[in-house]
Amino acid sequence: MQSHIIHTEDLDFSFGQYKVLKKLSLAVPEGSIYGFLGPNGAGKTTTIKILLGLLQTKKGRVFLFNNDIACDLIPILARTGNMVETPTIYQHLSGKENVDMVRILRNLPPEKTQEILQRVGLWDDADRKAGKYSNGMKQRLSLAIALLGSPDLLILDEPMNGLDPSGIIEIREFLKELNRQSGTTILLSSHLLGEIEKLATHIGIIDKGVLKFQGTMDELHSIMQKSKTVYIKTNDNKEAIRIINSPALSATLKNDCLVIHVASENEVAEAVRILVGKGIDVYQVRNHQSDLEELFLQVLIV
Repeated sequence: MQSHIIHTEDLDFSFGQYKVLKKLSLAVPEGSIYGFLGPNGAGKTTTIKILLGLLQTKKGRVFLFNNDIACDLIPILARTGNMVETPTIYQHLSGKENVDMVRILRNLPPEKTQEILQRVGLWDDADRKAGKYSNGMKQRLSLAIALLGSPDLLILDEPMNGLDPSGIIEIREFLKELNRQSGTTILLSSHLLGEIEKLATHIGIIDKGVLKFQGTMDELHSIMQKSKTVYIKTNDNKEAIRIINSPALSATLKNDCLVIHVASENEVAEAVRILVGKGIDVYQVRNHQSDLEELFLQVLIV
């Protein structure tokens, strides 16, 4: 059985009469990069704040490292780094001074400041005021602070907000390397579904406080794609559609290709045989796999 760094049981939470979370049961595997997805107002940030003890709930239980946060929050947080919503840095202090403040509070040795700033690529700019940093540098500084103490778990809420494309790539590659080299478990929420698809090993999708899906990308594809979509390019697509369309099989035209939905590879072979038999030249046959954005939208409407 796979060990879970984060585990919640039937987590409920309300702001007054407004119910934000409804029996939420997360299971974040050890060593994973877990993409926590959902529309605005779905409950992502509320969940993250509960995991970090910033909000308390009377219904449900929360376990980090197999310990109940209601009983063992301080030792749990000592093993956890986090960045929630906007970067928490002091603009008038240098990057080094920002890190030193937290390092001293955590009673870590002075050499940790240089070590962590080098790790995120900011040591050469350590003496610059943080207010002069680019958005990408500010995000990396916040990550440096979150990484003080070499946490086993990193919880990030929208870590790529406001970044330009190069900054997004920087953060993505940094997190992948951190996970690969240190085995750090990472839970991150983001609206950038394309980036989550490139980064995450596991996905959780929440909508209106309800967990709609949880598992690997392969499992998401398996559950949501009941049929395969195949693109076929021919020398006469209009005639090919007329030939293919039947009660058993149908085709549409998209981007100069026939699009057919099949239940098996045998149906693909049959379609090609029919077309070739009718004198249609088949130039290309390729599978289409839905990206995370398509699957995400499918999950929300189920």
